Parts: sequence; C-alpha cells; structure tokens
Amino acid sequence: MKRTLSLLAATLLAMTGLAGVASAHGSATDPPSRNYGCWERWGDDFQSPDMATEDPMCWQAWQDDPNAMWNWNGLFRDGVGGDHQGAIPDGQLCSAGQTSNGRYNSMDAVGEWKAVERDNDFTVNVYDQAKHGADYYHVYITEQGFDPLTQELGWGDLELVTEVGPRPPANNTSFDVDAGDRTGRHIVYTIWKASHMDQTYYFCSDVIFSGR
Repeated sequence: MKRTLSLLAATLLAMTGLAGVASAHGSATDPPSRNYGCWERWGDDFQSPDMATEDPMCWQAWQDDPNAMWNWNGLFRDGVGGDHQGAIPDGQLCSAGQTSNGRYNSMDAVGEWKAVERDNDFTVNVYDQAKHGADYYHVYITEQGFDPLTQELGWGDLELVTEVGPRPPANNTSFDVDAGDRTGRHIVYTIWKASHMDQTYYFCSDVIFSGR
C-alpha cells in the first residue's frame, strides 16, 4: 500500500511538472541554468537516493521544492521596468529575488553546483518555448577571484560582458560571449527581457572556464 501511494504521488508530481512546462516560458539551456540542469539530469529519476551524493546541490533543490525543476522555464519577474538591481537583492540573484513565492529559493544556495566546462569564447543558448522574443539579453560573469563554492552572489561580484539587442520570437536564440581572461569556476548570469510584456528572466549557470 505504501509503495502504491508513493508511486501515485510521483506520477501526480510528474504530471504537474509537465503541465507547468507546457504553459511556461523558457530558460538558458547552454550553459544550463541551475534548475534546468537539475531537471535535465534527474527529471526521469528525481526520487533516486544517488542524487544526494552525486549531485548534492540538486538534491537540496529537489527536497526544497520539486516544482522549481518541473517549472524550469518559469523563473521570471513581472514589472521590473529594467531596474534589475532594485528588484533583486544581493544573495537572491539566482532566485530572481525569491520570485514565485519562494519557489526557486534553493537556486541561491551556495555550494558545488554541477558546472560545465567551456572555452572562454562560448555560446549562450536560450530556449524560448513560448516564443516571447526579446527586447534584450544581458550576460554577466563573476569577477576573477569570486568563489561560488563559499560566497553568495551579489551584483558587485558581476561584470557585464555582453549586451544583445532585440531578437524576434523563436524557440532557440543563441549568441556569442567572451569571458575575457577568466579561468576556473564562475557563474554566468543571464538576463532576458521578454518582448511580449514587462517580464524578465534571470538565469544562473555554473561554468568552469578553460582560459583558452
């Protein structure tokens, strides 16, 4: 009986997640945002105890609120009016200022998130599922010397490295980014201002730069 109830709960949760994905918006898929990466790696096995040791930052996120991963494409704020720093306090950048009643708060947790390796000239890809289009994209990267394993992310830790102007509605949008002479582990912070309304998306992606 207990196993039946557990399987039923998992099925209902998965159905809820799929409904959320179908009606939601988009995310950075490369380098992957934190919650997209957790969904991509564990969405088919989100109850696996292996996650606790193999991917502990995703584990804490799944335990905190599974809908942060099922709704990986809903991490946005309405009505920011371009005042990103005014809307999002230091320490809350990865959750877009604890948006959606705190659903994404676990994205702000400091620790060893899974990071992808990239050369310093790399490409950002944003999946615009709802085809909102963009007024602009801004890409920030943490300054050399910032330690994502031990430090909360604040605006003063970031450098704006790329600004991209309007893009038409399309499922996938890509643009090139230059990380300069950075090496090692960093956070790439992407801001996407959708063009259909005053709706802005915020993505933390964990990257290890080769220095090449």
